[in-house]
Amino acid sequence: MTTELRRLRNYINGEFRDAADGRTIDVINPATGEVYATSPLSGQADVDAAMEAAAAAFPAWRDTTPSERQKVLLKIADAFEERAEELIAAEVENTGKPVALTASEEIPPMVDQIRFFAGAARLLEGRSAGEYMEGMTSIIRREPVGVCAQVAPWNYPMMMAVWKFAPALAAGNTVVLKPSDTTPASTVLMAEIIGSIVPKGVFNVVCGDRETGKAMVEHPTPAMASITGSVRAGMQVAESASKDVKRVHLELGGKAPVVVFEDTDIAKAVEDIAVAGYFNAGQDCTAATRVLVHESIHDEFVAALAKAASETKTGQPDDEDVLYGPLNNANQLKQVTGFIDRLPAHAKVEAGGHRVGDKGYFYAPTVVSGLKQDDEIIQNEVFGPVITVQSFTDEAQAVEFANGVEYALASSVWTKDHARAMRMSKVLDFGCVWINTHIPLVAEMPHGGFKKSGYGKDLSAYGFEDYTRIKHVMTSLG
Repeated sequence: MTTELRRLRNYINGEFRDAADGRTIDVINPATGEVYATSPLSGQADVDAAMEAAAAAFPAWRDTTPSERQKVLLKIADAFEERAEELIAAEVENTGKPVALTASEEIPPMVDQIRFFAGAARLLEGRSAGEYMEGMTSIIRREPVGVCAQVAPWNYPMMMAVWKFAPALAAGNTVVLKPSDTTPASTVLMAEIIGSIVPKGVFNVVCGDRETGKAMVEHPTPAMASITGSVRAGMQVAESASKDVKRVHLELGGKAPVVVFEDTDIAKAVEDIAVAGYFNAGQDCTAATRVLVHESIHDEFVAALAKAASETKTGQPDDEDVLYGPLNNANQLKQVTGFIDRLPAHAKVEAGGHRVGDKGYFYAPTVVSGLKQDDEIIQNEVFGPVITVQSFTDEAQAVEFANGVEYALASSVWTKDHARAMRMSKVLDFGCVWINTHIPLVAEMPHGGFKKSGYGKDLSAYGFEDYTRIKHVMTSLG
């Protein structure tokens, strides 16, 4: 007996459609390694149709008042809450994440973030009108940029979709959003929910692969391209968008340093860092993956962290005792395994370092010590449940090691010395510095990095402003 696969479809101009040429991609549940659905492999015709719909819908949506857009976003947030169980089920099939953690750690912040941007829609600010030249009055208009081409990643398919569409719609833009080819299910469901609330063409979903995303970014219609993904993907988007000078918003990789000083409460730090490093199988650009520990407590800290790793569980989505589920796909399992297989002789695997089971893409919580600053696993993003540990001698060396990578998204400092924490927060070259914690996010504060971690901000009023443009209007008083 064969089970019929679920058939996912694009959402364009208010209706669900197959790819114009009928091509599809198999969608695999990473907790089982089995195909459970098919998704459109969209081509140029599909991208053209979505862009045409978004462009046609833009003038009317642009001209809605902020209060009208606020009402729409609040309805979307309410609908997400009402259909939370369906969204969770779709996301769990997408990702293999634990059901309980998806319910508690993703739905509430997603809904809160949508409601934040609903409020932000009514708080556009600019300089007051004034006479800066005799006989002339100047005013500033802040306007939506137009159609936005958006590409979301596979590590947080639902939440990253929210980070994309909520500020864009709140500012008066229309959207064409592409989910990852490995995780389209929850985004398609979101399209059904959002499509019942917004006018047709305002929100569109096009499923597909890397070539589909490339076609979206290179399309002449969008005024802005936004992507959350790898550095390589971000560089390709920036290059493609430069050909017609599109705005670009990039949230890319991370390699977050976690700087632990000798006065830290080791037990508390280890507990929090283990969660921040292993949550979501370490598939988080801000994950606490690169720990730098003062030499005087290094051995004690490594032993405690290895013990915490050995007590951390991964497993099936319905197991309430697990902290994280599988890696998202077979390629990601291969990447993580490769980093461990290629470790230099001076490195030591203190815990984990192996696949768990032979079904799905599970990997054990891993701790690696004895590493040097130029080692591959220190310099490059693993994006898995792997925490590395290095030793430092003093504050200056801690800063040198922390900043000595190409990524600059997030970091944390662990110390009881307030002055030291303030010094470190100044010199750490990262878009976020947490002190005695790691990974909490709130809608009101910006998320985004420097260097190869990209540019532009998600969340906050700063993220909202990224989806607007500024116009100067001057009028003669004569």
